[in-house]
Amino acid sequence: MSTAVQGLVAPNPPRAAGRAPALTFALRAVGPLLLLAAWYAATASGVLTEDVLAGPQDVLKTFGELWADGQLPEALRVSVTRAGLGLVLGASTGLLLGVVSGFTRLGEELVDSSMQALRAIPFLALTSLFVVWFGIEEASKILLIGVACTFPMYVNVSSGVRNVDRKVVEAARSFGLGRLAIAREVVLPGALPSVFAGLRLATTLSVIALIAAEEINVTAGLGYLMARATDYLRTDILALCVLLYAVIGLLADLTLRLIERVTMPWRRAVSIR
Repeated sequence: MSTAVQGLVAPNPPRAAGRAPALTFALRAVGPLLLLAAWYAATASGVLTEDVLAGPQDVLKTFGELWADGQLPEALRVSVTRAGLGLVLGASTGLLLGVVSGFTRLGEELVDSSMQALRAIPFLALTSLFVVWFGIEEASKILLIGVACTFPMYVNVSSGVRNVDRKVVEAARSFGLGRLAIAREVVLPGALPSVFAGLRLATTLSVIALIAAEEINVTAGLGYLMARATDYLRTDILALCVLLYAVIGLLADLTLRLIERVTMPWRRAVSIR
């Protein structure tokens, strides 16, 4: 039977501070709404003229026109497909190489030095080489995005795998699990926070690389709309495409955060804010 020591009080475990979802949403919306208001005020007052930057009302009108005639849905489909395929390619490669490098010493010796050397090369510097090697079709664009996404995924996964508790790995070995089973059942679940961190960074880079890739002689996609808008000095279309790039990246990041919450619910339980 346990006895309580007089004068001592058992501490309550830390809990995440509760906040209504509506209040959270409102607080998150304050910053974007202030920027939108400042943008509208600057264009309405003439501080920003139409040849410099169209107003938000003009951008919204252009959005409706381009959506109605089918140009915008097609451009979004092409650009999202490019970014998605490049992200899958780069994230898969980075995940595989990160596990190999972080899980075994031989893998680290064979892989890490080459990856660190390649990581120092800006992916934008590869644009011309990729055009020479793979032409101006979709392959060069998707591969460029894939290269940009590989390295943040690799760095985070390899670091996460190395930080997995070795006692847990040894316990799994004592139960007779082989290397592949340990990697699948122990190492990857233990490295999930690092995996998602790498995915979020790779997702952001996929959109950045998409903008660069769509400078390579495109005939479809948001980059094509921007190229045509530049020829005709259509700042409303240019602003719209920039905003759509931001929305694509934001939606992808929110999706990953939702998946992270579902797959790792314990991380929310230990939040102290």
